[in-house]
Amino acid sequence: MKIFAYGCRPYDEMSCFEKYSSLFGLDVKCTKQSVSEDNIYLAEGSEYVSVLTNPITDTMLDSFKSIGVKMIGTRTVGYDHIDCKYAKSIGIKISNSSYSPDAVAEFTLMLSLMSLRNMKRIIQRSSINDFTLKGLRGCNLSERKIGVIGTGTIGKRYIELLKGFGCEIYAYDPSPEEIEGVIYLPLKDLFSTCDLFSLHAPLRSGTRHMINSSSLALMPEGSVIINTARGGLIDSNALIDALNEGKIAACALDVIEDEFDLYYYNRKADVINNKPLAILRDMPNVIISPHIAFYTSKSVDDMVRNCIQAFINDEAGGENPFRIV
Repeated sequence: MKIFAYGCRPYDEMSCFEKYSSLFGLDVKCTKQSVSEDNIYLAEGSEYVSVLTNPITDTMLDSFKSIGVKMIGTRTVGYDHIDCKYAKSIGIKISNSSYSPDAVAEFTLMLSLMSLRNMKRIIQRSSINDFTLKGLRGCNLSERKIGVIGTGTIGKRYIELLKGFGCEIYAYDPSPEEIEGVIYLPLKDLFSTCDLFSLHAPLRSGTRHMINSSSLALMPEGSVIINTARGGLIDSNALIDALNEGKIAACALDVIEDEFDLYYYNRKADVINNKPLAILRDMPNVIISPHIAFYTSKSVDDMVRNCIQAFINDEAGGENPFRIV
């Protein structure tokens, strides 16, 4: 079995690919180049291809099909960057990679606390020796009603971490399950009941812009929004309006709309064509991080191993929990 991995970071993923190719006796070749229409030829001779979050277009899928690729595995939980329906129609299988939920859940908790305690303002002022208190008074997490949108593995782990703070916890999920201490509500009721919202939903046609002008209008004055899931869940322009109006007191965004070709690249000498990002980043009550909530040693190892495991499962013809289509 031959595997080709695109976008392989030499400072962390490379050693993981080397470890698991040796452990499983596999022929794995890697490039640090991100996958594109121009470098699909690099995967010739490989039946399995590993990618990151770069968009995989229908044209690219056709090209992969033409060189004999059987399965494309993304080293991410989300797979909205691949047209899975089209891939299925031409006979290419798609898989994703799970990893320990602790990394994103803990990062989400950190962002929740930082947002409530005005940490961006505190750090900015301290860096210029401004140690005044005015405008820095924060809120206790224990006093907040938390609305968790999406109770998959990460959402549930975030809930477990929250329980130690004694706050009221509510949730929405299209497939609710019984979680001790959590009250499930319809989405509209969740928006009107809670005052800190944490997003853990996948990005699909039915969830795109689930945070929009209408849902923001339902939220109590001074609400807080945390997004460590997918940028497309939030209408960025509607969020900016709500922040300008004071409807939303603070937010923390590890992801943002149209982040492809931005995050994970050094763009310091470039003009960034993302107006919402520029506006949000300049706000003192908005924390921006570059889609990094997942980034721990264990998560990187998990993603590489599980991507390879998906290929091994497919080759063996057995059950494959990582397969999407």
